[in-house]
Amino acid sequence: MKKSQLILGLMALVALAALLIWGRDRIHFDFGVFRAQLSHANWIKIALSAGCIYFAYTFRCVRWAQLLKHNKVVAPFSLLGTQVIGFTAVALIGRVADPVRPYLVARKTGLALSSQIAVYIVERLFDAGSMALIFSVAMLSVPYADIVRVTSHSHMVSLLGAHSPFLAAFAARYGGLVLTLLGALFLVTVRLAGNTVASIAEHSFGLFSKKLGIAAGEKIRAFHAGLDTMRTFSEFSVTAGLSICMWLVIATAYFEGCQAFAASSGWAAVTPSRCVLLMVASGGASIFQLPILGWFTQIGIVAAALAGLFGANAESATACGAVLLLTTFLGIIPVGLIWAQVEHVSLRKVTVESEHAEESLAEQETG
Repeated sequence: MKKSQLILGLMALVALAALLIWGRDRIHFDFGVFRAQLSHANWIKIALSAGCIYFAYTFRCVRWAQLLKHNKVVAPFSLLGTQVIGFTAVALIGRVADPVRPYLVARKTGLALSSQIAVYIVERLFDAGSMALIFSVAMLSVPYADIVRVTSHSHMVSLLGAHSPFLAAFAARYGGLVLTLLGALFLVTVRLAGNTVASIAEHSFGLFSKKLGIAAGEKIRAFHAGLDTMRTFSEFSVTAGLSICMWLVIATAYFEGCQAFAASSGWAAVTPSRCVLLMVASGGASIFQLPILGWFTQIGIVAAALAGLFGANAESATACGAVLLLTTFLGIIPVGLIWAQVEHVSLRKVTVESEHAEESLAEQETG
């Protein structure tokens, strides 16, 4: 872990400790009720939630194999271990372990790391686009008041709502879809004229910082190389279809997890649309995931969203948030650790190696 990341983690830990001390006598939380909520939960639905997440990993490995086929044809499920081990590293070590997946795929297939980083960039784009599309469709049936309650922790959304409620409502419902369309337009532009776009970015950002300009150009060229994995509309459609199906399965995991607590806790109606909103809130909390400490941050944000969406009390919302974190994010850890042992992979070692390999690659491209 880099020194800056360690300092950031320590600062966040101190902030969390200060918050706990401040709220100890101000916030009423009954741990007896919390334990009762866990004991009365429907664990069959919780198991279904975990099963959906495990099933989603099969979509990930099939999609990655689809994006590889012009460089090397591999059996789709042969990459399942790289996805499971990679996400286990992220769950335990934090977002610093994101390069582990492309690094493991490159090592397993014998392909260049640069090509797999390009695939990773394209994969992330399809993830963002699929989530935005599902979110925009789901929000058509969710009251604006619910959206505001879940996004109230965002200073930007609150500020926009105070000055222009109509614009805030439009951004909340269709902002993701608009960004997806802009992203698709950028994708097409880079696919057709990637080097030109990279040169423009280098010149534009270079006006502020030469180093920033070079970095922007590198990223766009890597993205352009990644887009070479899709050469026809049918290949694009297959990748998009796999991405959308995967995120629908993940949304189902959130739906089953919430239903596991709703019946025994007297919540308001748990609908698929509201669970999509919850999924997006949870995903936003995990973007800058810190090891261990980030788990509690994510539980807190999800619990606040559950209280706003379903009127859940603090104990039931926290219990559900903790279980959702376990099923959707941490549940892969036991399987990943076993798989890593079978394949003789050290998570900490491979995280450091992948980070150094990515830095060396960036230095070579800059040179």
